[in-house]
Amino acid sequence: MKALITGASSGIGRDIAKELVRQGWDVILVARRTERLRELKKELGGRTKCYRCDVSHVEECEMLHKIVQDEDIDMLVNCAGFGLCGFFDETDMDTELQMIQTNVTAVHVLTKLFLKDFIAKDRGYILNVASVAGFFSGPLMATYYATKNYVVSLTGAIRTELRQRGSHVQISAFCPGPVATEFNDVAKVHFSAAPISSKRAAKSALRGALKGKLYVIPSIKIKSLKFAKRILPDSLITNLCYHFQQKK
Repeated sequence: MKALITGASSGIGRDIAKELVRQGWDVILVARRTERLRELKKELGGRTKCYRCDVSHVEECEMLHKIVQDEDIDMLVNCAGFGLCGFFDETDMDTELQMIQTNVTAVHVLTKLFLKDFIAKDRGYILNVASVAGFFSGPLMATYYATKNYVVSLTGAIRTELRQRGSHVQISAFCPGPVATEFNDVAKVHFSAAPISSKRAAKSALRGALKGKLYVIPSIKIKSLKFAKRILPDSLITNLCYHFQQKK
């Protein structure tokens, strides 16, 4: 079995790669930071390959797909992504547009390209790393939350299309709360709630994806937030999100 993982140079992507190798998979590591990829490849051993790719550029996503066409990929893990905190009128537009390219466009392009391959052979897994943010509107992280809403919505829609056609291809969205990764530094936030470890997140994500779950949520506390959205008014939920974000 072979998996391709974007955002593999750090955080959840790195730990997903480690966990897959532990389970006997071959892995293809993809990220922008070449030196980190080489370090991880050295750590994981001969069952790995690595490619430098900036997934925020559509043409690089398309080239990546062409390069690995003969690899017979069994799993795509869309893990590359980042966030940004601040009032929407004050945050940097160029950074937000790059975020949309990374968190949304890259997921869209790679999912579509690899999904076609998986459907053709009627097997394969797609794991889109989203966030519990994907179920809410997020004042002070408006763009980030919106990107994760896209990932959650897209994954759910594709899942139904696959089921309606009797396909054996599986697609899942991993929706954790805070995770201890470099995300905090890039987004310039400090979580008020204790984050789970990246290693625990990776194991949970893979366990759920391989079981064919649509939404993989790693803790009861985070699941309760999703449940609360069903019974509380959207305006109240959004105000609560604002106060939660303020604590960051």
